[in-house]
Amino acid sequence: MLKLRRLIGTRAFYRSVLTLLIPIIIQQFISSFVSLLDNVMVGRLGTEAISAASIANTVLNVFMLAVFGGLSGISIYGAQFFGKGDMEGMRNSFRLKFVFCVICSALGIGIYLAFGESFIASFLQGSSDGGDLTLAQREGAAYLRVMLWGIAPFAFVQAYASTLRESGETVIPMVAGVCAILTNLFLNWVLIFGHLGAPALGVRGAAIATVISRYVELLIVVLYAHRHTDKYPFLRAAYSTLRIPGVLIRRVLPTAAPLLINEILWSLGMTLINQLYSSRGLNAVAALNMTGTAWNLFCVIMFAMGSAVSILVGQQLGAGRMEEARDVDRKLIFLTEVIHVIIGASMVIAAPYIPLLYNVSAEVRDLTRRMLIIAGLSLPLHSFAHVCYFTIRSGGKTLITFLFDAVYTWAVTVLLAFLLTRFTALTIIQIYFCVQFIDIIKLVIGLLMLRSNFWAQNVVADI
Repeated sequence: MLKLRRLIGTRAFYRSVLTLLIPIIIQQFISSFVSLLDNVMVGRLGTEAISAASIANTVLNVFMLAVFGGLSGISIYGAQFFGKGDMEGMRNSFRLKFVFCVICSALGIGIYLAFGESFIASFLQGSSDGGDLTLAQREGAAYLRVMLWGIAPFAFVQAYASTLRESGETVIPMVAGVCAILTNLFLNWVLIFGHLGAPALGVRGAAIATVISRYVELLIVVLYAHRHTDKYPFLRAAYSTLRIPGVLIRRVLPTAAPLLINEILWSLGMTLINQLYSSRGLNAVAALNMTGTAWNLFCVIMFAMGSAVSILVGQQLGAGRMEEARDVDRKLIFLTEVIHVIIGASMVIAAPYIPLLYNVSAEVRDLTRRMLIIAGLSLPLHSFAHVCYFTIRSGGKTLITFLFDAVYTWAVTVLLAFLLTRFTALTIIQIYFCVQFIDIIKLVIGLLMLRSNFWAQNVVADI
């Protein structure tokens, strides 16, 4: 009973958690729900269309996670600067984020312009399953070219939103995100199918809608933040110079570099796994896309809990309250697991109905149903690994997070997927099951690291 009490917080604790989480959850839920609707709209165009959008987004996901990884490393310092009450430190960390986003966006656009079509073609080497592989490749390349216009606004929104969240401000990023999502949804309806006199642009229409919505989100966040510098003093004169103290750069680089490399390698690993899955045919690509979109919807709270761990635990560490940081983390992890046992069961129950939303073959629907059941059963496992990752990261132990996440992905998950797809006759369902549940090993590793308490450290004490 005493151990159970250590896992359950007070009402005040849960109020503080909900205050932080609810705006993040609302934004991510609406985003994931609209992504599902977007996916369904594209799915009405057929298997080739949904496969094309799926492959292009898988390729783009490498850039998005690279941005997330680089900014996350800087955010460790931002959250702890805020806990310390150092607004100049936050201002400099924001400037560092801005410079990073400029560099990352330029590199991303250049790489995708040069190699984007080759990346997409690599996913279309399996069986056509009665579909048109040439059409899927052509549509995927067209979608990707349009989406390149949205790379820079995506990066800068993340820089602003992450900095605001470090200060405890989650409502404004939520409002901007919701406005962007609704814009995306409306323009999808107009541009994919040609309503209100607009041309029916199909897959390209979905890409145009997404790009416009990203500029809407950026405009809202930037205008609001800079008009309320009394609330966010760290943004006052943020662009008066882009000079960043050398001591901060020297401290951030060893912390941020492993996270940046981690996210790039992890996303490349996930991309390669999807490419390996695609060897089982076009139906597998479509089913994996539908499963992944639903997975994102059911994982909204899991993603939000990662943000909660980063912010709440990071602020305690920055203030030098180590025992309080460990206590907050323990309670957040327990809450995460209780919630995701329930959500996982809900995903299993919903599995037969989600594929009915799509205009795809009976075989694709059946594959999707079975994948959703597997995903729901494995969800508590993945949610635990997720919050373990953010716990270790909150204390600046980014080399360990690199080993825990990217190295594990390549040494265990990618290797398993490669062996099963290349050297066995297992079906896509059997392979998907094995890959999803191999993270049991990661769960054990995470438990051992959490028990050691090595991760709890203040990284801004002497800056």
